[in-house]
Amino acid sequence: MLPRARDNYRLPEAIYEDALRNWGVDASPLDLIEQATKGYMDIRIATEAETAAQPAPHLEVPRMIGNTGEYPSFIIPLLGKNDDGSWVQTDDTYVAGSWTLTAHEARPGHEMQFSSVIESGVSITRALFAFNSANVEGWGLYAEAVMRPYLPLEGQMISLQYRLMRAARMFLDPMLNLGLITPEEAKDLIMKDVAIGEAWAQNEVERYTYRIPGQATAYYYGYNKMQALRAQTELKLRDRFDQQAFHDFVLAQGLLPPDILKDAVMNEFVPSQLN
Repeated sequence: MLPRARDNYRLPEAIYEDALRNWGVDASPLDLIEQATKGYMDIRIATEAETAAQPAPHLEVPRMIGNTGEYPSFIIPLLGKNDDGSWVQTDDTYVAGSWTLTAHEARPGHEMQFSSVIESGVSITRALFAFNSANVEGWGLYAEAVMRPYLPLEGQMISLQYRLMRAARMFLDPMLNLGLITPEEAKDLIMKDVAIGEAWAQNEVERYTYRIPGQATAYYYGYNKMQALRAQTELKLRDRFDQQAFHDFVLAQGLLPPDILKDAVMNEFVPSQLN
């Protein structure tokens, strides 16, 4: 096996592009880099086993087929303790960061998103083939943006920092996999420019290179699609735009790829609001 194994983390370019499509990201790696670097500059300024497998807060998604009432679970990684008995602090365990984290993972983010799917029912076809990271994580990051004006000032600042991290993901992941930047350079940028701690920065680099290449681009990609759809809907409806009605309609669609969701909004929601 060893003579045939790759000597570094990089996937062949065609396989990496296929990985992006599997996460719901239809853009090319170079397009992602261009889009995300623009957004980046605009913003600038569990159990032990579960923690090892996913060392970041996340939502445990219930089964979509055969669900008998199970709802999503918001999972916080298991934290260690210092010698004095205090809990180890991370980038996810401080009050200012808890606001936007809760908006993303709980309500109005993923917990509300998946609870809506379970309560309204979803076809087996949609559950199997429409679920991808772009439509799921795009909503989560959009939920953060919707809630940001209502957070305390320190929470708003961290919300922008986390959005900056998602923009960084969308260009660092493809840059690493195209060989345009080294893991050491990527980690250094995350720590110095985004002001993220070393543990989180290391986890990010491993995520792009070994754990799930391509997936991290889905956050900012899906968020951009969702924000663009809202802006286009507001332009169509003007004074008739109702944010709650828009959100209810989007959630009622279940999990749809961005382009199909746009088609539903423009051809069903917008006409219904104009009548």
